Amino acid sequence: MASDATLVEERIEKLVAAYDPGGDPGQFWGEQFDLGLAWVHFPEGKGGLGVDPKLQEDVDARLRAIGAPSNILRNFMGVGMAAPTLIAFASDEQQDRLLRPLFTCDEIWCQMFSEPGAGSDVAALATRAERDGDEWIVNGQKVWTTLAHVADWGLLLARSNPDQPKHKGLTYFYIDMHAPGVDVRPLRQLTGEAEFNEIFFTDVRVPDSQRLGDPGEGWRVAIATLMNERVALDRTTIEDRGGGIIRHAIRLWQERADKDPALRDRLMQVWIDAEVQRLTSIRAQQLRKVGVPGPEGSIGKLAVAELTHRVFNLCADILGPEAMLYSSYEMTRPTIMGESALGDDAHFDLHKAFLTSLGTKIGGGTGQVMRNILGDRVLGLPQEPDASRDLPWNQLPR
Repeated sequence: MASDATLVEERIEKLVAAYDPGGDPGQFWGEQFDLGLAWVHFPEGKGGLGVDPKLQEDVDARLRAIGAPSNILRNFMGVGMAAPTLIAFASDEQQDRLLRPLFTCDEIWCQMFSEPGAGSDVAALATRAERDGDEWIVNGQKVWTTLAHVADWGLLLARSNPDQPKHKGLTYFYIDMHAPGVDVRPLRQLTGEAEFNEIFFTDVRVPDSQRLGDPGEGWRVAIATLMNERVALDRTTIEDRGGGIIRHAIRLWQERADKDPALRDRLMQVWIDAEVQRLTSIRAQQLRKVGVPGPEGSIGKLAVAELTHRVFNLCADILGPEAMLYSSYEMTRPTIMGESALGDDAHFDLHKAFLTSLGTKIGGGTGQVMRNILGDRVLGLPQEPDASRDLPWNQLPR
């Protein structure tokens, strides 16, 4: 372990020495990838060093300390979801082609699972993929796809055999978002912007070489993606103490002339909760392995969603009547997700942050779904009855 830690420390020092605060972030991320510091537990040559994932926190903490740019929000679906899925299920050739431009954000990724008739019950999806020689022909619709309008690649789960039960007969692909027949349309949200999209597929041809996992076994790959998504959502909260979203509530409190003791007590409780979440996130990140993470990702995702809403609800209460003054509902299409899209601390849009936080309990799996996972996989409770689980998909009522 000591030799691994020494190797990582040496690579960190080399990366820090080459860091140019005014330079191109993509070039910096490329250097980080080449030094094996993108995901230290990935194999060498794939953005990693093949060492204990606990050492990634050493990398992240050092880069935060020097103010280095982070790519987790610029390409969240790529860095947090596609990369661990690719490293677990893609061929060496696919990994060599896709991982580096993913990490440098030269190629942006999106994820396409949810459908109008299959939101929380992803396995009930209806988008079809039919084999045609060395290609698949895809037809159907997906919804709630974050940043699909700027994505180059998309993770797609489609039904390849409707005669199988809903969790079977699914096949997993990554597809070119610029391919003929892919139609991305904006979905306007509560904030006025359209970070989400709906996507229509009309006879889209996908090479079989862009399949991940075996035909009909897409659910296993999808579970890996979803569990890594929840770990990645949890990872976005890992900051230094007092950092992360809680800093906005602290800053507002410090600026407030009337130090209401009731609001002060709420702030202290939320700060404690944020610190517990931060430490729990670090522990969960250290437990992460290549493949399918454990249920700690669902714990983190549930806690992050509820904490985010509590923090910005408190911010709204500290602002008082001013919180009702939302500046503009003009429709825009952001090119980056999450907090970075809300501005830096000096110009942070707290009104939009509050409205956005209402959706954090839905994205990445609803709070109810997370509680079901925890009840099943952590507490060992019986699964909820599902009469449709063993029926062929084409016999399900819709």
